[in-house]
Amino acid sequence: MTDATIVQAIGRFIKQKRLQANKTQSQLAKEAGLNPFTISQIENGGSVTLSTLIQLLRALDVLYVLDNFRMIEEISPIQYAKMQKNKRQRARNKNKPDTLKDNIGW
Repeated sequence: MTDATIVQAIGRFIKQKRLQANKTQSQLAKEAGLNPFTISQIENGGSVTLSTLIQLLRALDVLYVLDNFRMIEEISPIQYAKMQKNKRQRARNKNKPDTLKDNIGW
C-alpha cells in the first residue's frame, strides 16, 4: 500500500466509526477539540497528524486500534530459569522457639 492509500483508508475508517456512533462532523470535532474542516479533510483522504488521529480515536472510543503498538515485555527462558532457581522453596516459622536447644534429653 502506498502512503496515500493508507491515509485514505484512515479517513474511511474515521468516517465509518463516526457514522456508527451517529455523530456529525461538528459533534466529533467538538469532542476531539478539532475544527470541523479538519474532520472533513481527513475523511476525504487528507493527511492527518498522529496527535490529531489519537484525538479522533479517543473521541470515537476506538483507541483499541493502537493496541498493536503496545510492547509486551518478554523474558528469555534462561532468565526465567534463573528466577525460578532463586524462588523460595520452604517457609520457616520464626516465632516458634527452637525446642532442640531447650530439650537436651535429660
